[in-house]
Amino acid sequence: MIAAVSWIPKGVAKSVPEVAEPPSKEEIEEIVKSGALERSGDGESEEDNEGMDVEDCKELDEVAQALVAANALGSSKNTSGPAFQDIAEALRELDMDNYDEEDDGIELFGSGHGDTYYPSNDADPYLKDKDDYDSEEIEDMTIKAEDSVVVCARDEDDIWILEDLKDGDSNMYVHHDIIIPAFPLCTAWLDCPLKGGEKGNFIAVGSMEPAIEIWDLDIMDEVQPSLVLGGIAEKKKKKGKKKSIKYKKDSHTDSVLGLAWNKEYRNILASASADKLVKIWDVATGKCNITMDHHTDKARTNPSLFVIIILRVILTLVQAVAWNHYVPQILLSGSFDHSVVMKDGRIPSHAGFKWSVNADVESLAWDPHTEHSFVVSLENGTVSGFDIRSATSDSSSETKPIFTLHAHDKAVSSVCYNPKAPNLLATGSTDKMVKLWDLSNNQPSCVASQNPKAGAVFSISFSEDLPFLLAIGGSKGKLELWDTLNDAGVSRRYGKYSK
Repeated sequence: MIAAVSWIPKGVAKSVPEVAEPPSKEEIEEIVKSGALERSGDGESEEDNEGMDVEDCKELDEVAQALVAANALGSSKNTSGPAFQDIAEALRELDMDNYDEEDDGIELFGSGHGDTYYPSNDADPYLKDKDDYDSEEIEDMTIKAEDSVVVCARDEDDIWILEDLKDGDSNMYVHHDIIIPAFPLCTAWLDCPLKGGEKGNFIAVGSMEPAIEIWDLDIMDEVQPSLVLGGIAEKKKKKGKKKSIKYKKDSHTDSVLGLAWNKEYRNILASASADKLVKIWDVATGKCNITMDHHTDKARTNPSLFVIIILRVILTLVQAVAWNHYVPQILLSGSFDHSVVMKDGRIPSHAGFKWSVNADVESLAWDPHTEHSFVVSLENGTVSGFDIRSATSDSSSETKPIFTLHAHDKAVSSVCYNPKAPNLLATGSTDKMVKLWDLSNNQPSCVASQNPKAGAVFSISFSEDLPFLLAIGGSKGKLELWDTLNDAGVSRRYGKYSK
């Protein structure tokens, strides 16, 4: 399944991403020590591991093999270790001393054209297409300035980069992937130059773990993130006692379920977690600047989503966060405590402004065309719109929505405003449908709807560069794209904004 999708602006990615160096022995040992491999499993207890059979030990065997390989590469002068003895035994089996004495009637270094040796690759008929193959491979790896790139958080514990070669067709392919240690739940692209320069190309990933990992999208085959915000510092378990977990300073203590990058203050990232906290991080320093605890109650998540994720129903608190497009210090957060809260990052001690809703919050979004409006989607299939100008800090006073729309038959898991066409809102639902709504005059009307064949829809996002191209991720695990201008109703109402 695809839990989240994020577009990468055109021209940002390196045309040919770098390939990471293989991890050293020390780096592999650090990964093992950090417990990342343990966290990538299903969370078995030590008692479960005591009865592991050969198949259960495959992952441990692979780590051991990697350590041996790294050790052999890093200490080639050691001729007495077990790795050297294995190589020596293999050479003895090959009996290389008597290799030339074998007489099988083949002359290896002859002069005829039919011989097996050729003085150069150009003379070898079997390598005539070698240059073509290399050029095709290089072309596939090259990201052109006009290419559209999208990041998908998938259920195989990885992030996939998919490239849309917009040449009048729908050709797409996976450019490269990034393996992460836990199931990804949310993503946020950011361009803060963590490695110097003016801008970077990074993806922040929230997962079932309390840590937020930030990966460099311009590096392939990387085994560790560029930066980790929070996470587990130490995990101990004494025989017969409950496991003790020590978290890093200011870390979340449960799954990270929402991320929002601040486009104005490019080093700022907001996160929301199942630990009921909202945090504001400075990615330049790797530290948490502000922690807010204005959400209080726990509730059960959407069972269909998490049964697919981990094949069991769990209890958690779902939250979403979003920065205002016009006043970048204003942060909106929504929770399964049936509330939406607006806070000012400049005065985090202020209680903020709160709106009550009648069901669990699934997602929320600010209107990019006005600073006063936002929408929130709920587990009961409805979407409500609010105007912050009517907000009050009086908790006893209830602010009503400016509209409520029964959008879907099941939970509305994702909402997204069109970045260019005012009043055009997309909604995605676990009822497998994606719909487009005209919110003009706060009187929503359905413009178009489609079953994108993505299964239960968990994430949708309009492209900033191609504003009518909608990326859709769902339970079937395949990225779907909907060019919404192909719909007659959309084209008729909003076609003028495509020019």
